[in-house]
Formats: sequence, C-alpha cells, structure tokens
Amino acid sequence: MTKQTRMSRYKKRRLKRWVYQVVFLFSITLLIIAANGIFNWWNDNQKIDNLTKDINNSVSIEEKAPDPNLTENINPPEDDTEEANDYWDYMKMDLLSVDFTELLTKNKDTVGWIKVNGTNINYPIVQSTDNNYYLKHAFDGSANDAGWIYADYRNDMVNFDKNTVIYGHSRLDTTMFGSLKNILESNWYDNKDNHIIKLSTPTENTLWQVFSVYTIEAESYYITTEFYSDEQYQTFLDTLKNRSSVTFSATVNTNDKILTLSTCKDNFGNRVVMHAKLIKKETRS
Repeated sequence: MTKQTRMSRYKKRRLKRWVYQVVFLFSITLLIIAANGIFNWWNDNQKIDNLTKDINNSVSIEEKAPDPNLTENINPPEDDTEEANDYWDYMKMDLLSVDFTELLTKNKDTVGWIKVNGTNINYPIVQSTDNNYYLKHAFDGSANDAGWIYADYRNDMVNFDKNTVIYGHSRLDTTMFGSLKNILESNWYDNKDNHIIKLSTPTENTLWQVFSVYTIEAESYYITTEFYSDEQYQTFLDTLKNRSSVTFSATVNTNDKILTLSTCKDNFGNRVVMHAKLIKKETRS
C-alpha cells in the first residue's frame, strides 16, 4: 500500500468521523429543542389548568331561568315552521349568569363569559386594544402560548355589533377552543341541545342559536364587523349560512345580530368556524 493510498484512507476515516459527529450533535440539538418545546407546552398547560381552577373556585357561575320582566325575545319567527319550533324550544333554556365582581378584580379586560354546549368551552372572555396580546398571554396577563379566549378589539361587547367575533387557540389538550372541532362531528351536531351558545356579560345574559359551522382557509371575510347596508349584511349572512357543513333549522336576516367563534384547525392556516344568532337576552339588574 502506497503512502498516498494510506493518506487517502485516513482522510476518508476522518471525514466519516467528522460527519458522524456533526450528525450526532445536530440530533442532540434537535432533541433538546423538542424536549424544551414539550416542556414549555406542558408548563403552559399546567399554568392554564391552575388558573382555570382558581377562576372556577372563586367566581359564582350559575344557569338559571330568566326573569320574564327583564327578558327580551330577539327577532322571533312569525310562522310555524321547523325553524320557528326550534327557536321556541331554545327559548325555554336557562341562561348563564356570572358574577363578574371577582373577575374584574383579577383582570379589568374581562368582558364576558362563554359556554358552548357539547364542548369544553366554558371560560371568561377578555378584550384588549388589539387582536395579538391574548394570543400569547393568559387571563392573568402572564406570558403563555396557550393565550386566552378573547373578543375582537373592534367589537362593542356591551351592545354587540352585527357580527361579534370571539377567538381562541385550538390546544391539543382541548383547553381554550381546542374542543371547538367537536362541532364538525355527528355526535355533536346530531344533538339539537348542542346548537346553543350561552354568553353572560356584566350587563346582559344572552342565548345564541347556531346556524352555521364549517372549516375554511384563513381569510378576513367571515370576521367582518362593519356593514354599510342591509343588502351587504344579508349577502354576508347568506354566505355564512351556505358555507355550513351541517344543515341547521335556524334562518338569519338583517334584524339578527350574530356571534362568530374562530380557531385554528391545523398548522396550515385552516380555521374551524361557528356562527350563531342572538335569540334571547336578559338585562341584568
């Protein structure tokens, strides 16, 4: 074996060792990054779990029959169709009533509490001056990638706009809006008792009837909050109704105010969306 051959083999062995070392270090780095990501995810979940328990233990939350002297039926149907019958059946449901005294002490951004039948969604709602803060902050203002349930900063949570929009992360442990994907499953939409959203605010307790659920690529159309004519608003409502992957009995017209819930479906930007119309409100005394 010539000296040149021996040097060539030596260089190849060194190159292999160098490659193995680089691959090993790269693998270790990826493992550390993944482990750190898993730990942070778990840590965020633990903080959210503890925070949620603290809220539930310190806040008075009840479902009760509405006071007929303070309750208003919103845009009731005038016929005897299936939609009309469902509307009046839902009107018999109890309202969600929350004492906001402690919540507002904990966080002055508190604007409501939402409960979606057939899901784990049962949280206070916050609202900031933008739609970014509560993507990365929990209810107590601490940094947390789980974020919190929050209203679009453009919305009036006292009087409600034509379209009031609520956002939340779709967490794998089904916290926040992680269970909103249930609305796409038959065991959710086949149960008419699930087609209701209960929303309590410091001024009103309200009931909303679901009329559309679907998935869609990220867009800004369904979160439009201002409309310049009844024609534009009716076109908007018709579009949302026609998008639904499930046929609901509820119809919508320009006399309705609607509630939109939005969350991520996957890592590709697709969204899970729910729309419901206001059917009953009780003024809080």
